[in-house]
Amino acid sequence: KIKMIEFENLCSEKPFQLIKRKFDEAKKAGQKDIEAISISSYSKTDGEVNARYVNLKKIIDTEFIFFTNYNSQKANDFMGHDQITALIFWNSINLQIRIKAKVQKTSIAFNNEYFAVRSAKKNALAISSNQSKIIDSYKSIEERYNKTLKNNNLQKCPDYWGGYAFTPTYIEFWEGHKHRINKRDVYKLEDKNWNNFILQP
Repeated sequence: KIKMIEFENLCSEKPFQLIKRKFDEAKKAGQKDIEAISISSYSKTDGEVNARYVNLKKIIDTEFIFFTNYNSQKANDFMGHDQITALIFWNSINLQIRIKAKVQKTSIAFNNEYFAVRSAKKNALAISSNQSKIIDSYKSIEERYNKTLKNNNLQKCPDYWGGYAFTPTYIEFWEGHKHRINKRDVYKLEDKNWNNFILQP
């Protein structure tokens, strides 16, 4: 099954409609890992910036949604500092989408509903993994996963797993062009209005 981003009741404001249009272009161009999005966070505890790719599952209205373990490094970062930056790169159309936003947990009801329709194999990993924690060997991960997979209740969402949603306040469409004369089309939310301007390459 090819992974995709689900769009639901997408906001009619131009930057969100532009994301959908570019998504369709990238999809048509055969973009691999189209749902991959890099999330950068700040650890207040360590004083360090962390980045990782996650799967962007849904865009509902203005909210971008991904799922993770609530005990993970990223979750701990979000608790101390809720401002993030996100980056999408669709090389098939030579486009970066740079986003600034604040992140928050999705509701328990939303998490339960989403978890219930996921595959048993995915859920077994979500249940069995103590994400980001040190373990004695990779083999122990496989053993714990296989043991969990035999459980009968793999559609019940654990309280340590769920979604995060972020609503952009800054969206930049970076388009690569010849001779590095790149186009940087920016939309910035100010006083509830999206101001649009172009930056130099």
